[in-house]
Amino acid sequence: MDVARLTSSLIRIRSENPPGNTADVVAFITEFLNSIGVKSRVVAHPGGRENLITTGPDTRLLLCGHIDVVPSIPDDWTHDPHSGEIAGGYVWGRGATDMKGGCAALLAAYRDLVESGVEPKAQFAFVCDEETGGEHGIRSLLAQDLLKPCDCLIAEPTPAMSPAVGQKGLYRVNLSFRGRPGHSSLYPLVGKSAVMAAFDLIGYLREVHAHPFPPGEDLQPLVAQSARLFSETFGIEGGDNILTRVMFNPGRIEGGEKANIVAEQCRMELDVRVPWGCSLDALRRGIAEHAPDAVIQETDVAEPSLTPPDARIVRTLCAEVERVYGAPAVPFLQWAASDAKYLRDKGFDVVEYGPGEIPTLHAVDERVSIEQLKRAVDVYRGVIRAYSG
Repeated sequence: MDVARLTSSLIRIRSENPPGNTADVVAFITEFLNSIGVKSRVVAHPGGRENLITTGPDTRLLLCGHIDVVPSIPDDWTHDPHSGEIAGGYVWGRGATDMKGGCAALLAAYRDLVESGVEPKAQFAFVCDEETGGEHGIRSLLAQDLLKPCDCLIAEPTPAMSPAVGQKGLYRVNLSFRGRPGHSSLYPLVGKSAVMAAFDLIGYLREVHAHPFPPGEDLQPLVAQSARLFSETFGIEGGDNILTRVMFNPGRIEGGEKANIVAEQCRMELDVRVPWGCSLDALRRGIAEHAPDAVIQETDVAEPSLTPPDARIVRTLCAEVERVYGAPAVPFLQWAASDAKYLRDKGFDVVEYGPGEIPTLHAVDERVSIEQLKRAVDVYRGVIRAYSG
């Protein structure tokens, strides 16, 4: 099975998160690994949230990917998002870019090396819930001490010439605001609105966002490179602001009882991305001070993280990208988040590199080019071979 058909097969196996059931994908990968003589273990949680890790001695490299995908509605898609259609030089469907294409390329590269007589010194970890924070996936495997610190390659989608070596911090919280109800005709003289308390916090976050955090001298070249990549990839200017400012999104707000009652309650799901140089603790205190009547539940907290560009895994991957593409690789800093932050926190040197059409990530008509898949396999073969010699 070539890498395009392998990607298509993974896409056709449903694994939207929520609900997060990855059992069928794990069963497929288990069968694939069995066919090339690789032993694996399933680490399961309720609701079919299954992870797969391979076992064996002398692991020098961790190959990691998530097998859950975000939900999709078939409306407006050129091909059904669960069809894994191969057409026009692409494999189409939810997860093609994020990141079943990358997982398929890792598996294909490993199989090619085994069939050529190489014994890869690498371990797989396929996890169930990167899209919802990793509680049952990478965080669970690390908590159980099932993964030992080593160099790590995550097959998350990146620009073809640019491995991701770092990512902004993350502060994701749920806030429950409490007000004091009253008749709307007397507000704001009577009553205290929980809805307005939520908007007051948004006003504070706007002020925080307006303040840049200039990178240190060591990070300036990476920030400049990353800003250029952001502009080229998405056609949006202001990449330097994305990496040097606090970005925030009140992704969901609901509250109040009726238009003629001062709101007694309001709930907000808030996502904040934290740049290098910004104190996460100070940001947390500021949010708490500007939401004094709210109960704050932190769901995901991580400092900005970075793998040094001169680390072995970065140098090795960049050399393989240059070999395959015939031009220098340019590492960059990621504006989003992934499981890399948890692995770096536990002592892993992590780099992200994978195939995909990044503008279609989480979007309608998600797809991955077959050419990118083939080149990713070539790059991965080289990296795995370098760690297995």
